Amino acid sequence: MEHQSIIGNCQYSALVGADGNVSWMCWPRFDSSFLFGNLVDRKRGGDFSVQPAAGGLGAQSYLTNTNVLRTRFSGPDGVFDVIDFAPRFFQHDRYFKPTMLIRVIDPVEGQPLIKVTCRPTKDYGAQALTATVGSNHIAYQGGEAPVRLTTDLSLTRIAEERPFVLNRRHYLVLTWGTPLEASLRGTCEDFLDRTVMYWRRWVKHCHLPEAYQRPVVRSALVLKLHQFEDTGAIIAATTSSIPEAPASERNWDYRYCWLRDAYFTVQALMRLSHFDELEGFERFLSDVLRASPGHVQPLYGIAGEQEITERTIDHLSGFQGCAPFRVGNAAYTQIQNDVYGQALIALAPLFTDIRFTDDGSQHAQDLLEALVEGIAASLDLEDAGIWEFRGSKRKHAFTMLMQWAGATAAAKAATGLGRKALLEKATSLASQARERMFAQFWNKELGTFTIAEGSQDLDASMLMAVNLGFLHPDDPRAKSTVNAIVSGLKTKSGMLQRYRCEDDFGETTSCFTVCSLWAAEALARVGQLEEARTMFELALSYQNATGLLSEDVEPDTGEQWGNFPQTYSHVGLINAAFALQTASESHMSAEQKVDAAP
Repeated sequence: MEHQSIIGNCQYSALVGADGNVSWMCWPRFDSSFLFGNLVDRKRGGDFSVQPAAGGLGAQSYLTNTNVLRTRFSGPDGVFDVIDFAPRFFQHDRYFKPTMLIRVIDPVEGQPLIKVTCRPTKDYGAQALTATVGSNHIAYQGGEAPVRLTTDLSLTRIAEERPFVLNRRHYLVLTWGTPLEASLRGTCEDFLDRTVMYWRRWVKHCHLPEAYQRPVVRSALVLKLHQFEDTGAIIAATTSSIPEAPASERNWDYRYCWLRDAYFTVQALMRLSHFDELEGFERFLSDVLRASPGHVQPLYGIAGEQEITERTIDHLSGFQGCAPFRVGNAAYTQIQNDVYGQALIALAPLFTDIRFTDDGSQHAQDLLEALVEGIAASLDLEDAGIWEFRGSKRKHAFTMLMQWAGATAAAKAATGLGRKALLEKATSLASQARERMFAQFWNKELGTFTIAEGSQDLDASMLMAVNLGFLHPDDPRAKSTVNAIVSGLKTKSGMLQRYRCEDDFGETTSCFTVCSLWAAEALARVGQLEEARTMFELALSYQNATGLLSEDVEPDTGEQWGNFPQTYSHVGLINAAFALQTASESHMSAEQKVDAAP
C-alpha cells in the first residue's frame, strides 16, 4: 500500500494511487460494489486515471490538515497537480456529503502531455458500464443508478483515451444518481474551498499530544472517514480482500461494523475531544440491539444488517494475484463474547460525562442493563475470541478482560444513575471476571496471561491488560506481562505478531500492525520509556508516504499488507502517542523531584 491514499466524506471513501488512478471506490456507500477496483484486478477493475501520457508515479501529499489529496507529476514536458476530494461541509443545518468525486487538474509549469481515462464497472468488475457522450458530459449506464462525468475537458479525448496538452486548470466531476447541474468551475472551486475549511476546522478542535502531532492528526482524519454518518456505523477498513500476507488466503471483507473496532475508534476520537462520532455510534448500537434483543453479534452491516453472507467473486484475480476476493464476512455468525464489554465501555460516557445531555433516557438505561445481562450470561463461556478463530472455540483471556472492563464501566454508570441493583450486579461481575483472569489465564512460568485457558501460547492482545488498567503499572505482573509478550512475539523486524500458534490457515507470518503500537503504549505505561519510543517509531516507519497504515506488515520485506487503511492501526497510533506523552511527563516530574531533593 506504499502508493495509495484515501479520500472520503463519511458517505463513501476511495483510494487514489500515486499513478493518478482511482484504485478503489465503492458507490453509493462503503459496502457497495466497487465502481473502480483495479487494486484487486488490473484488467476487470475499471479505471479512472489522470496521469502523464507516458505514465509514471507522482508524489502524493494531503493539503495540510485535510482529507484533500494532491498528486504532483513531474516530467520532461512539465509539472501538473491532480487534486482529489469528496465534498464535505456544513450547510442548511446539516452536513453536505454527496456521492461525488471531484478531480482538479492544475498545470504548474511547462506544457505537460496528459491522458484521462474513465471506465467504471458494476457487479465487482463483472461488466463495464456503457458510455454515452453528451454535450458536456459522459453518461455511464447499466448500473444501479446513472453515473455521469461532467468536465470542461475534450469529451472525445477522454472517450477515445487520447493524450492532450494541459495548458490551464480543468475539472472532472463524477456523480452517482443526481448529476451536476450547475457551474462546473464555480461549483468545484466553492466545494474545494469549503471542504478544506471543514477539515481544518475539525482538526483545530483536536486535543493533541505535544509530540507526534502530524501522525496523530492524520490518524484522526483517517478514523473520521470510516464512519458511515447516515447510521453511525464505523467500518474496520475501506477495502476488502487485501490479504494479510502474500498467498495466505487470509483475505477478508472489512467494510462492516465490528463493535470491537468501533469501540476502539470512538475511544480514540474522544481522547482527541471529538464526541459526535460516539453519539452516532450509540444510535447505531441502540438500533441493532433493539432489532436483535438477547444476542449481540460481533459485526453488523452499516445499515444494521444482521446477515452478511460471505461469498467469493471468482472472476477477480485478487490483490497482486492473491485470490480469493471475498464479499461479506462469515464472522457475523460467530460468538465473540467480548462485544458486551466493548459496547458498555463505549456507552459509559453517555452516563458519566456531563457533556452528554441525554444520558438519562430510559432506553439508554435499558440498553445498559441488557448489556450487563449479556456479560452475566456469557461470563464463563467459550467463544471465537478477538482473532476470530473459525475452527475452534475456547475460553479466551481477551474476552474475559473485556468483560471485566465492561462490567467496571457499567458500575461507574450505575453509580451516576443511582441504580443500586445494577451497581451491585456490575460490581459482582467485575470481581468475578478479575478472579477468573488470574485463575484461568495467568501463567506463572511465563509471567503473563496466555491466549486461552489451558494454553501456553502468547497473545499480543493481552498487552491490553496493562493499557486498560486491569494491571496497575506498579504491579510487577504488569511489567512481566509486557516484556514476556514483546520478547515472545517480536520478529526479526522488531514488529510483533498477534500469536504464534497455528490457526485455521496454519502459522501466521505477518506482523499485525496494531500489536506493536499496543506494545509501545504498554511499555510507556510500565515506565520503559526508551523501549516504548523505539517501538513506536519503528511502527511509524512503516507508514506510507501520506502517513497511512495497513493491517499488517510483512517482516521480511517491510511491505504493508492487509486491508487498508486499518482503523485498528490508527487507533493504536493515537493511544500510544498519548501514553508516551504521559510517560515523558512522569519521567520529567520524577527527575525534577530528584533534582530538588536536599
